[in-house]
Amino acid sequence: MPAAPRIRPADLFTPGEWAPFKARSIWAGPLLVAHCWGVIALAVAVGVAWPIMIPLCVAVIGTRQLGLAILMHEAAHGGLSSNPRLNDALGHWLCAVPIGAALTAYRPYHLAHHKYAQQAEDPDLVLSAPFPVTRASLRRKIVRDLTGQTFFKQRVLLPLAAARGHAARAATDDHAYEAVVTGRSIVPFLIVNAALLAAAVAAGVWWAYFALWLLPMASWFPMVTRLRNIAEHACVEGSATDPFRAARTTRASWWERAFIAPYWVNFHAEHHLFMWVNSYKLPALHQKLGDKGVLGRMEVAPGYLSVLREASRKPAPTTTSKVS
Repeated sequence: MPAAPRIRPADLFTPGEWAPFKARSIWAGPLLVAHCWGVIALAVAVGVAWPIMIPLCVAVIGTRQLGLAILMHEAAHGGLSSNPRLNDALGHWLCAVPIGAALTAYRPYHLAHHKYAQQAEDPDLVLSAPFPVTRASLRRKIVRDLTGQTFFKQRVLLPLAAARGHAARAATDDHAYEAVVTGRSIVPFLIVNAALLAAAVAAGVWWAYFALWLLPMASWFPMVTRLRNIAEHACVEGSATDPFRAARTTRASWWERAFIAPYWVNFHAEHHLFMWVNSYKLPALHQKLGDKGVLGRMEVAPGYLSVLREASRKPAPTTTSKVS
């Protein structure tokens, strides 16, 4: 099984240039986790105070639920804290479990993705290989996400399949990693969500759990997770052979960062080049790679709409009527 091609930091940077990127902080990750939960709490408070704002709050909270997944990803790389025990505790209990994942299951799965990125052995290849698709196909996928169908598959059907020993067979569609990380964390997920529901009941707003936590998780969160997966690897030519093209970086405007791509997840090409660099340092790494003149070798999209156009450029099938 050939591993994905790689470059070393020394191939591009002097030791002095690279030093800021390899340093790890004990407090930066905890602050990011606190920020994520703070945004969720603020959005819940706004939705409770002004119910007319609930649709906007659903989008904000769903994006921060993705943010929790991204911070779990950071913990999988040891980047939430230079203290390994704190890194794993935060990554598992405050990031993974509330959204139905498990850091211990996700980490080996994800590191295998990095080792074999876009190779036949890449466990995430199933997420990018089907693209490009037709516009109709992409539209159907997004509708399934926003209407809760993807959530039902992830949170009900896949755990039931895993309980019956059929997780591998179930993991053949998009979001396949859910068969790994969701099916092994059912009880902690239910306990944490029961605690959130109890807190809402105690506060006299029992409905807020369903409208401002469960609804975002069942609709916006799956949709932006899909957009993230598409943007990271779909339709990147040469990704299996060139380390500079293992993934795509997408330039994100303020509204895309707020509603699609939190916590610098859009800098995915930089992450695959040097996966141990903290997420909050990726914009600076992007700039440094530009200074080195290598951005032209990388896949950099101007925004998520352009990525979706590229990923849905497959022509629709034509039907011909039979002439008698």
